[in-house]
Amino acid sequence: MAVRLEQLISATRESVARRKSERPLAELEREVAERGEGRPFREALAHPGTSLVAEYKRRSPSAGVIREGASVTEVLQAYERGGAAALSVLTEEDHFGGSLADLREARAATSLPILRKDFTVDPYQLYEARAAGADAVLLVVGSLDDDDLARLYEETRALDLDALVEIHSEEELEVALEIDVDVIGINNRDLEDFTVDLGHTFDLLADVPAGKTVVSESGIVNREQIEELEGVGVDAVLVGETLMRAANPEFATRELCGGEDTLVE
Repeated sequence: MAVRLEQLISATRESVARRKSERPLAELEREVAERGEGRPFREALAHPGTSLVAEYKRRSPSAGVIREGASVTEVLQAYERGGAAALSVLTEEDHFGGSLADLREARAATSLPILRKDFTVDPYQLYEARAAGADAVLLVVGSLDDDDLARLYEETRALDLDALVEIHSEEELEVALEIDVDVIGINNRDLEDFTVDLGHTFDLLADVPAGKTVVSESGIVNREQIEELEGVGVDAVLVGETLMRAANPEFATRELCGGEDTLVE
């Protein structure tokens, strides 16, 4: 049976409640205070051309097992060598097989900015993200009411985190613009039925004001698609499954980035 968005959010809330009982917020606050400066996520996507945010994920509700047991360090270092501008690491446990341990390992393994990819529903998760080494977090408009979204967005700024604010419709775009977000993720995947249509990016991009950083997410499998998106002004693409399934993640990353293969087989 398909997993619906409300099930994912419910599982996230239960997981957060459990972690709160195991680890007080005050402990996370101390760790955050001891961390150095972050790596600017938005800035990494602002270079000429369309930047690649390369994602690490073991599985997903729509795809099932993708690359179970793959080394976080090996995969992310391959992405970095291949030319990725930033990284995304799934930390949702129940449906994606991720963890905060993956995020900590990622921070130690690479020099690129890192997005914590999870359903952020509670400020506690922002402190977790910052303490574990994230430079940005995901805020899914469709999973939050307007007040909670605004509150979480303000908290990310206070913690020196960037936020990728994800939308899937004109109504959600209006909500994101109302709080003047900087980085807008257009998800081509419908989180209700998990169908994918790259046309969502083309349709919604026209309503995004100049000056915003736009990331197209889901359904991107080749360089030609990225060049089409670049042609209409998309700043970055987020790619996970295609790279995780690749026999050689470094080569696959380089192909998507438009670089020439220099690997010795």
